[in-house]
Amino acid sequence: MLGVLFFYLRSQKRTSKITSEKIEKAKLHGFFEPVSLHPVIDGGSCINCGSCVTACPEKDILGLIDNRATTINASNCVGHGACFHACPVEAISLVIGTEKRGVDLPHVNQSFETNIPGIYIAGELGGMGLIRNAVKQGQQAVENLLKKLDKYADAQYDILIIGAGPAGISASLTAKEKGLKFITLEQDTLGGTVFTFPRSKIVMTAPMHLPLYGKVKLFETSKTELLNLWNLVLDEQQINIQENSKVEEITEEDGFFTVRTKQGVQYTAKNILLAIGRRGTPRKLNVPGEQTEKVAYRLLEPEHISKKNVLVVGGGDSAIESALLLAEENKVVISYRSDAFKRLKPKNRERIEAAIADQSVDVKFNTNVKEIQTDKVIMTQDVDGQNITINNDLVYVFAGGELPTEFLERIGIKITRRFGYAILKHKKN
Repeated sequence: MLGVLFFYLRSQKRTSKITSEKIEKAKLHGFFEPVSLHPVIDGGSCINCGSCVTACPEKDILGLIDNRATTINASNCVGHGACFHACPVEAISLVIGTEKRGVDLPHVNQSFETNIPGIYIAGELGGMGLIRNAVKQGQQAVENLLKKLDKYADAQYDILIIGAGPAGISASLTAKEKGLKFITLEQDTLGGTVFTFPRSKIVMTAPMHLPLYGKVKLFETSKTELLNLWNLVLDEQQINIQENSKVEEITEEDGFFTVRTKQGVQYTAKNILLAIGRRGTPRKLNVPGEQTEKVAYRLLEPEHISKKNVLVVGGGDSAIESALLLAEENKVVISYRSDAFKRLKPKNRERIEAAIADQSVDVKFNTNVKEIQTDKVIMTQDVDGQNITINNDLVYVFAGGELPTEFLERIGIKITRRFGYAILKHKKN
């Protein structure tokens, strides 16, 4: 027994040492602090079984130190929730925001209804950005509003769905399944945020139930394959998404809602489901020349771009992945305002470092775009304020997106900055 105990303690010490080293490395590279949905472990309840570490599909998000689980590369967590479900003692909560860094979230109750009765929110806007979770929420939101449906309100539709990403598509299928009269509006193109991914980007997901289709077993799939699946299901169910229909205004009157689009089209509905995502509008640089056609905020067809001088603005995963795709056939320069890339996925970090080393990508750290001209771009260096001028044909801006706060507040939806807010937690008996 003493021998077994000795080997157990030695193994535990080795595990703790490895995890501690990984945490120090994560802190060095800026991965330790969470930026989105992430697990928080109750140290008093954790029994050191390691089930959460094994269950996590992203790897090295969690580790074990001194008889308890802890986060390592928390900023890489994408909120799968596998750790939450795997914990046998319910010691894990899924939380958004930290004690120091708040996240703006709209008010929604357990039925996904906002402070305005009849307006619901599902998916990324409410804090759940993972495809599987968004699909589930879209279905649940429609099922919940069905219980309160006003059969006597004089409106065109029972529900108007805004957004055709994972949550909006799921909601549309559920509305069809429940026999509701509905319409779905999308400001851009079917797929929402997924559509803006570079073509070869792999979407990590897990088995999910898609209404009117059944179980979908996708663990690794391309963007194209996922969009093809959604198109197939929608076509089979004869559901037509109204694309390029950006909603500008929602007002309530006579017991129902009036929705007006940027194109001047007007609809009325008994209920509204917002599935628009958190990045309602791409963040712009606000510099001269940005309004020209050579500037874009997403990369859709990289294989059709060749022999061009391309500037990619930004230092996140989307910017790096796009730059690497474009570098295969083009001369690519990256402008990034910081002195080093932070919070990149390990594979992206390795690939961009290799690209810098072999000079297939030219990175200008500590720079900001000053002016975009017809055949050039002028940047300024933060260190000395000197200008850098480069030849340029195309500019891709990946500066993140802005939460549609003004739009939500105009509707009347309350928004609160949450610090360490639990999206999923076990209910204690």
